[in-house]
Amino acid sequence: MQIGELASKCGVRIDTVRYYEKQKLLVPSGRTEGGYRIYSTVALRELRFILRAKSLGFTLKEIQELLTLKIDRENQPCSSVKELAEAKLKDIEEKLAELGRMHQALTGITDACCGGEEPATACSILDALDKEDS
Repeated sequence: MQIGELASKCGVRIDTVRYYEKQKLLVPSGRTEGGYRIYSTVALRELRFILRAKSLGFTLKEIQELLTLKIDRENQPCSSVKELAEAKLKDIEEKLAELGRMHQALTGITDACCGGEEPATACSILDALDKEDS
């Protein structure tokens, strides 16, 4: 299949496929006489793999590691894959904790604001953001 069909089957833009190819995540199986890229069903599966991994928060570098493990899966322990997944899970948990702190702080300053139509010269949100912590 050509690049447009591959992109369409995966719901991405052609530029995305080209970018993944440039990043060495995806390899066309060849080219037509006219120079158009040709992709196999293997590339379709790999692109779907890349997109699923990306949707779980893996970076392109991490996806490259996962693809390397996948290609050589007969010689790789499952523990290597699990380590990558657990590291990503830890990153997500840290981000969630930070988002929780942000939510709590923002809720506190918005609850304290009157939200009226008067000038913002005494706005508690602006004052809270302007406050210097010691």
